[in-house]
Amino acid sequence: MTTTRDSIWTGRLGTTTVGIFALAFLFAFESLAVLTAMPVVVRDLDGLSWYAVSFAAPMAVSVVSLTFAGAWCDAAGPLRPMVVGVVVFSGGLLVAGVAPSMPAFLLGRGIQGAGQGMAGVALYVVIGQVFPDHLRPRAFAVLTSAWTLPALVGPVVAGSVAEHLGWRWVFLSVPGVALVCLVALVPSLRAAGSGSGGRVRAATGTATVLALGVLALTVAGQRDVAWWPALLVLAVGAIGLSARRLLPARTWSGGRGLPSVLATRGLLAAGFTGAEAYLPLSLVEHRGLGVAAAGACITGAAFTWFAGAWSAANVEALADRVTRVSLGSACIVVGTLASVGSLVDGVPLALVVVGWAVGGFGMGMALSTLSVLVIELSEPHEQGVNSAVMQLNTQTAESMMLAVGSVVFAGLLVTTPLLGYVLVMTGATAVTVAAFVPLRRIGVSSQRGGGP
Repeated sequence: MTTTRDSIWTGRLGTTTVGIFALAFLFAFESLAVLTAMPVVVRDLDGLSWYAVSFAAPMAVSVVSLTFAGAWCDAAGPLRPMVVGVVVFSGGLLVAGVAPSMPAFLLGRGIQGAGQGMAGVALYVVIGQVFPDHLRPRAFAVLTSAWTLPALVGPVVAGSVAEHLGWRWVFLSVPGVALVCLVALVPSLRAAGSGSGGRVRAATGTATVLALGVLALTVAGQRDVAWWPALLVLAVGAIGLSARRLLPARTWSGGRGLPSVLATRGLLAAGFTGAEAYLPLSLVEHRGLGVAAAGACITGAAFTWFAGAWSAANVEALADRVTRVSLGSACIVVGTLASVGSLVDGVPLALVVVGWAVGGFGMGMALSTLSVLVIELSEPHEQGVNSAVMQLNTQTAESMMLAVGSVVFAGLLVTTPLLGYVLVMTGATAVTVAAFVPLRRIGVSSQRGGGP
């Protein structure tokens, strides 16, 4: 039972918790709001051909910024990276909000991604340095909840703002609130520590190559250019070589401890994201649902995602961390299998919806536990770099999954579309199942550390 002493909502921890929630909420809200507003943006700025790049650009730039921010946090503490990150994030929103053309809008999106990458790493470092071991799972549950509420209200609010005030206010209304949240978090950032005091040593050159590879992979996956096969090969090569230099040794070859934690997290996230990208479309095309109804069918996963993170932090029976990851991974497999079931008329729609919700529960339980393990397996002066590596690895795995899926799906769309659905969804399931291989080599003893 949680006592006042153990609460993350009182005293200095309470201020930190509120600040973490508020900033994460804004990042999540903006991501979902942009998704809703983009059809209007590309129509107004005549930029339909740049639609995919508008999402890939901030992700690619954030790869560089989070790599630099990780080393910066370890050297100087999270205060300055957080301040710079939020200011840059806000500046990017302002540039996008006043953009007179699509290139200017893409510039703003890139700046926004740079700021979000820096601030995102700093948030993880704050959790690692401010919260004691046994309260970190609760802090990550709060971080998860900050992404749950925007999933419900973000699209509706953004759609209303874009319709009544104009799409520009979807971007212009957030910076002021972000800066206020930052001011509230500054005392906790100062208390988080000043870092090792060493020089900032970040592999920004290698991270830039990785970012360009991610961007190229997205463009190749759209198959909009005649030379997309060559671009695909170059992108995969650039990602493979650069990621190998940025990630801990043996991350994707069975290294025990942190490497296997990163590999497990990357595979689970990639598999779930790969299925999630096609499930709404499958519900519309194969089950005859409207777009709104299909969206409602998968919304439950947002609630269960938080429920999984909360359970990982508070349920006594789940104190063992490896058990939590294993159970969460099994639930994610159920979710991806449910996406395959959406293609089979004989599978009741209710079973698909429930199965996908189970997958969301597994994501909340497994990913929050794996995030805690990254912090626990890192020395204090490595928490920034390893938090950045964790996010970089997950983003790269998801990008590769989506791009490869896009190539397969587009290639079969005209001739045998059903086969395209089958391959991308069963492929997502296979990737999720593959996570059980590195999971066995996490090498964490069965102890309560990091539990409730």
